[in-house]
Amino acid sequence: MNRVVIIGAGVMGLSVAAHLRDLGADDVVVIDRASELGEGSSTSRATGGFRAQFATEVNVRLSLLAREELRARPEMGYRPCGYLFLAREESTLEILREAQRVQHACGLAEAQMIDAREACEINPAISDPLLIGGAFCPTDGFIAPLNVLATYARDAHIRFETDAIGLRTTGDRVTAVETSRGAIEGDVFVNAAGAWAARFGDVPVTPLERHVLPTVETNVLPEAMPMTIWADDGFHLRVRDGRVLLLSPDIDPEAPARERVPCLREVAVDRASAWSGFYEMSPDHHAIVGRSVPYANLYLANGSSGHGVMHSPAIGRLVAEMITGAPMSLDITALRPSRFAEGCAIEAPTLL
Repeated sequence: MNRVVIIGAGVMGLSVAAHLRDLGADDVVVIDRASELGEGSSTSRATGGFRAQFATEVNVRLSLLAREELRARPEMGYRPCGYLFLAREESTLEILREAQRVQHACGLAEAQMIDAREACEINPAISDPLLIGGAFCPTDGFIAPLNVLATYARDAHIRFETDAIGLRTTGDRVTAVETSRGAIEGDVFVNAAGAWAARFGDVPVTPLERHVLPTVETNVLPEAMPMTIWADDGFHLRVRDGRVLLLSPDIDPEAPARERVPCLREVAVDRASAWSGFYEMSPDHHAIVGRSVPYANLYLANGSSGHGVMHSPAIGRLVAEMITGAPMSLDITALRPSRFAEGCAIEAPTLL
């Protein structure tokens, strides 16, 4: 096979590279601006959640395809501790119900609706008199982002300290990537540049910064606690490496943590250890996957909108299948890059 050049050595770019090698490609080059693995992407800053509880068929099926590989590769750290979505409003509960109908239709039979009492049995640490119910899936859970990255990096040809600047094109084809170390020519190109994808092929992706606030080390909550999410406002928490990670899209998560999880009231947060990373947001909060609109030999693996690490096993495999002409493991027509120009953006509630 001719040379494939991949922009970005995050988990998505390296997944594409690894799956290309599995399909027989022997000349795959990955370029990255960082000086070492994991330094230049948001992969190392991901909290490591994995779920199949989504509201759209394509996302559920991406998760199920990714889960096949995660189960086959225990070194990636998949642990089915569950995802617990909580609802305070009937409108939120109805969104969870409708999403679960989609999930069941895709084969995620173990996803279940629960009442407030059952929610407190699943996670006894929560205390919220406003809860009316929720949704739970025991096969959702956690993965280890850096383990996934390292697995895909094995045998990869990565050119570090090589900052991609732009594309050199002729007509409808890309002929090279212009970099800080000169042009790198190829026959097929993959944009896996994460939050900065818009620099390469006019991809409609914008960076969205998300913050993680850890507590000090504590044992008040178990490592196996499910990811617990208040779906109405997005506050959520999990336990990792002996700390509780607190997250909220719009407000400081310390106050809701102390209000809704009483055992955390005496546990200090560690603001000096807080960190942030970037989601690569697409206009409809779904991935953009496939051959680019203007360039026939440029493939996109962008816009996962916060789900990139968990879906990287699936998207990497699918992009590699497109490039090599192998049978597709999943129909992802809904994710085609041309959908926005066609007026076919995916409609779904943003909380899922």
